[in-house]
Amino acid sequence: MSALTATVGFLRRVGAMIVKEFIQLRRDRVTFATMIMIPLLQLILFGYAINTTPRHLPTAVFAHENTDASRAILAALRNTAFFSFVKEAGSAEEAEHMIRAGEVLFFVEIPAGFERALRRGDQPQLLVAADATDPVGSANALAALAGVVGSALVRERFVDAAGAMPFEIVQHRRYNPAGTSQLNIVPGLLGTILTMTMLIYTALSVTRETERGTMESLLSMPIHPVEIMLGKIIPYVLVGIVQAILILGSGMVLFGVPLEGSAIFLAVATLLFITANLSVGYTFSTLAQNQLQAVQMSFMFFLPSILLSGFMFPFSGMPLWAQWIGEALPLTHYLRMVRGILLKGAGFADLRVDAAALVALMLLAMGIAVARFRQTLD
Repeated sequence: MSALTATVGFLRRVGAMIVKEFIQLRRDRVTFATMIMIPLLQLILFGYAINTTPRHLPTAVFAHENTDASRAILAALRNTAFFSFVKEAGSAEEAEHMIRAGEVLFFVEIPAGFERALRRGDQPQLLVAADATDPVGSANALAALAGVVGSALVRERFVDAAGAMPFEIVQHRRYNPAGTSQLNIVPGLLGTILTMTMLIYTALSVTRETERGTMESLLSMPIHPVEIMLGKIIPYVLVGIVQAILILGSGMVLFGVPLEGSAIFLAVATLLFITANLSVGYTFSTLAQNQLQAVQMSFMFFLPSILLSGFMFPFSGMPLWAQWIGEALPLTHYLRMVRGILLKGAGFADLRVDAAALVALMLLAMGIAVARFRQTLD
């Protein structure tokens, strides 16, 4: 009988704790929503947005002549699933600028006399330049290019289907000829590490003060709320700068990551990016009721940032709705800028669109952070 009583008492106590935990979970709606939303977010992003075999990659064409063969090649590029015909460049210099600025990933140049040489059997060359800063995004498309062009020429009866293709595709892998993955990963790690650390540390700043009861002491001092905010953000700006220097220095020494562009432009872009993430994290700290919620909010922002920014998967290969979300994330624009500066030698003229977007996102995040902080104090 005593064993039965002990068992019943044990079950009652466990049941009471279960009920208490569900009540606590119902009160902590942010945690409960995070538990539901994170699996759904992962399912949607990995199921629909992420594509390890990217398609419809932006491509430019520069044709020296307007012939049946060149028109057949252009039509093939428009119709293939691998390439998305963006525009026809007016010169090789314009196409080079488009690749350096990240507007296109591929540039196909049809030389003068291509059709005539093709009919004579002189083995003409088709020139293809690829942005190889992302080796994964360019490898499959380059491998399929010969088949796409060959099929088009066979269909238009420029090539005998029974024989070997009487033309040669000359590939130029720009900015990363060897296809070294570290040259793509290290600049991306700079952005992702800064995003993670800046978000979490600043998201905990206000909630930590609130939980410890020291926020009221700060507000009772002769200091303005905006001064409190700046005083909390500036130290993390310095920490972010130190992190950036360590990551870039290690990448250059250990993996041979080059610095082809302006170091000053890179520093300014990094400072803007750090400030934007600190502002987002500070906004989370004003929304969260405790440190756990602050971390959960940061993770909800970090997950789409790392998946939809172009760090892990080619940005141009994602569906349009995922690209729209990615354009609203600071990491997307910073990755384009840091890779362009480090690997391509791109300047402000090449990256002005991403620079403007990063400034706009930083100002928006700072405005929301200031408004939320004042609202929290009121």
